[in-house]
Amino acid sequence: MTSTASGPRLHLFDLDGTLIRGSAAAVEISRQLGVGREIAELERDFVSRGLPPDEFAVRARELWAELTVEQVAAAFEGAPWLSGIREVWGDIRKRGDYCAVISLSPDFFVSRLLEWGAHATHGSRWPGLPFTEPVDRAGILNPAAKVKIANRLCAEFGVGLDRCVAYGDSMSDAEIFTVVPCAVAVNADHHLSGLATYTYAGDDLREVYELVSLQQ
Repeated sequence: MTSTASGPRLHLFDLDGTLIRGSAAAVEISRQLGVGREIAELERDFVSRGLPPDEFAVRARELWAELTVEQVAAAFEGAPWLSGIREVWGDIRKRGDYCAVISLSPDFFVSRLLEWGAHATHGSRWPGLPFTEPVDRAGILNPAAKVKIANRLCAEFGVGLDRCVAYGDSMSDAEIFTVVPCAVAVNADHHLSGLATYTYAGDDLREVYELVSLQQ
């Protein structure tokens, strides 16, 4: 099946809590380094106490001073991913549509999803591994950046914003949910209440995709 005459669609996926259920890149990376308790406290500060994303990154960089590429690979492979990601992205490609991941998490983690079939990935810009430089705060994404990146991707792929579908789970997705015509709350918290076109709870992205795949 291919997209209709109204043009291709662009599917925009969040990472933490969405493609990874009940966890996040930072949590999985920290588990590899034995600093799970410390990152959990940072996560609480971010979600409940308004810790800015750039400050979160600076503090996480301190915890991850000895992080290696091999540990990132292990964190990625061991994360609790939803089932069916490759199959869904394969079908999106077959239809002539596009899929991208936009996440506040480090780009060195997010970019690994290109191998799974994403057309594009955008994460916060971190220094290369092993770390020899500090985090550049200007390169750390915030929720508003998701909308800006979505607009850039629309221009790149020749897709109107009115042909976008957003998938997310938390307050970092609220802004993008308000600018697209179709938004799917995936295992979401209360921050997306009333903003989603569809709501899903479960472990399989194929089931999520079924909610929107026939709406052309």
